[in-house]
Amino acid sequence: MSIEIWLAYFSATVIYSFIPGSGTVNSINNGMVYGLRKSVISILGLQIGLAFYIVLIGMGVGAIVSQSAVAFTTIKWLGVVYLIWLGIQKCKEQTFSETEIKPIETSEWKLFRNAIVVNLTNPKTVIFFAALLPQFLDPAGSHKVQITLMGVTTIMVDTTVMLLYAVLASRLSKFIRSPRIVRKLNRIFGSMFITCGALLATAKA
Repeated sequence: MSIEIWLAYFSATVIYSFIPGSGTVNSINNGMVYGLRKSVISILGLQIGLAFYIVLIGMGVGAIVSQSAVAFTTIKWLGVVYLIWLGIQKCKEQTFSETEIKPIETSEWKLFRNAIVVNLTNPKTVIFFAALLPQFLDPAGSHKVQITLMGVTTIMVDTTVMLLYAVLASRLSKFIRSPRIVRKLNRIFGSMFITCGALLATAKA
């Protein structure tokens, strides 16, 4: 793969990562509510979900999934249900105790698991990369090496962008000290998850 082709792919990946989606909402919410350290754990979960699809595409399975209406619909509706469920839970979440401004603990494993599922149940990810990756493959080069290079590039770019969102959100949270405001933010983020689910429901292969 030439440097020119790689730069073109890099640019496309940056644009993809900055497009707001369920992963973005997840990173901003965790950064604001749970802080940067726990956000890093959830961002790793997002990347595992992303890496899973990249491996599938590299194996050629992604093309099959992207062309299968049944597979696309199944993944889509799993994602819709999961995002709406996350949104409802977020709306009901009590992040601070009623008597003191102290964050209520949540496990890193829960955030990690939720992040993995958020990306795994987004069929637009596999559709996007199944359409994108082949356009940058050099038939004369090693298929495995090129897919690996593009996969590593994608994960590094997406990790950086999600970290940026989380850092900004965690810094903003320092100005939030009222449980009433936090409850309102929980409802806003919950509504954003539900909106992502509703938008995903309209997606077509």
